[in-house]
Amino acid sequence: MREFSLPALYEVPTDGNLTDLIRRNASQHPDVAVMGRKDGGVWTDVTAKEFLAEVRGVAKGLIAAGVGVGDRVALLSRTRYEWVLLDFAIWSAGAVTVPVYETSSPEQIQWILGDSGASLALVESAAHEAAVESVRANLPELRGVRQIEAGAVARLTAEGADVSDELLDERMSAAHADDPATIVYTSGTTGRPKGCVLTHRAFFAECGNVVERLGPLFRTGESSVLLFLPAAHVFGRLIEVASVMAPIRLGCLPDIKTLTDELASFRPTLILGVPRVFEKVYNSARAKAQADGKGKIFDKAAHTAIA
Repeated sequence: MREFSLPALYEVPTDGNLTDLIRRNASQHPDVAVMGRKDGGVWTDVTAKEFLAEVRGVAKGLIAAGVGVGDRVALLSRTRYEWVLLDFAIWSAGAVTVPVYETSSPEQIQWILGDSGASLALVESAAHEAAVESVRANLPELRGVRQIEAGAVARLTAEGADVSDELLDERMSAAHADDPATIVYTSGTTGRPKGCVLTHRAFFAECGNVVERLGPLFRTGESSVLLFLPAAHVFGRLIEVASVMAPIRLGCLPDIKTLTDELASFRPTLILGVPRVFEKVYNSARAKAQADGKGKIFDKAAHTAIA
């Protein structure tokens, strides 16, 4: 077997957790746009200072809702701004995120929430909430369900208004590098999905070396990435954390069907995906060019790009 390796370029912190990233960003780059959020059909910027404030507000709400240090919190949603916000809020409350694919069946949801011991489920839509409720009788550890589209973020922020900054700061520092950050479940093609425990240190090591090795692609204040892969998948999650680590502007796209249009409106400098997605974008663009009578020019441009 041939092996190939490269020396590590990033020195993983001896301790700490992923919430250190958003606190550092707010301190060192307070007015830099680190997120892009779709409001009324238009992309608007969220600065590092604003993002930290939103995360802290939601994290206080999770604490007020009874989420404790080390608790598992399920996150069932498409890839959207609130996914990233809630992910960091869960970590800020000292808890562990359990992502669930938004296409999961009630049976799959029951298995993942039950196996992980999730105490709270954050879901995107009424359909997701109904799916969780349909199996809730079999989930004795699940204490509550909150729906994003029903105002969960605003409600949690309001409920956490009386939680002190001091308590939140303690919670944000509760997890250590080798503590679990998330439990990502496999697809279940070889039996029931298996929970893979990933620590804060694992994310630091992986994302830190990506950002260091591909430094010119991660320029703070200049670079941006549009995340259209499922945030429930570990690859999508690595893109999320690497973007925050850099930091660069991160946009989230819930519906891949609108990818071509959103690439034009968000204008990312960096795209990370899988071959199937790029093939679809290419085929869609080529079909449009042919319909507009520009097929030959498109093909010549493609040949030039390959060369």
